[in-house]
Amino acid sequence: MDDSAPSAREARKRDTIRALTDTARRLTVERGFTGFTVDEVCAEAGVSRRTFFNYFESKENAVFGFTELDPRLVALDDDFVAMRGTLLDDFVSTMIRRWELLDPLSDAPALFAVIEQEPRLLRGAFERLAENERRDVALITRREGAEAVERAEVVVHTVGALVRMAVDQILHSASPEPFGELVTRRLALARAEFALAQKDE
Repeated sequence: MDDSAPSAREARKRDTIRALTDTARRLTVERGFTGFTVDEVCAEAGVSRRTFFNYFESKENAVFGFTELDPRLVALDDDFVAMRGTLLDDFVSTMIRRWELLDPLSDAPALFAVIEQEPRLLRGAFERLAENERRDVALITRREGAEAVERAEVVVHTVGALVRMAVDQILHSASPEPFGELVTRRLALARAEFALAQKDE
């Protein structure tokens, strides 16, 4: 089967989403969040209003690039469920693969400019973060069973903390180390500390 057509469609879709998000961010910085309409975003990006709402639920979601789940991420989730290593290692590996796929820090300067212009939009970003954490808890329970909810919450929030520390180092220390190495090194340190605590008991 020739997969080139679906791949091309997905690429065009990602290009359209990127054009809408870039336009919405630029207009937010130039005019403020209330200073432009969805129709203006569509006109500048060269798409219809219907296309906009196929990808985004709201103007705020367009600014942050919050669209429906990327099929590539769905495939990574399915891979995670099928993995048979330790839960923690498999989840960390999946987080690193997501990062490498999306390269979220490439958006950081534009997002910082948006937040500086419209600090109230931070609430939406935090709500999305919480939503993503809930989705990951559900993903782990899909793999481990409904009885593993508390375990899933611990894994998701622990790994989330390691990720945030790695991101902070990249952003504020201009670290040249790959994201994956920053996360796995912190995971090793956490494991060592927990092991020492167990010995002391």
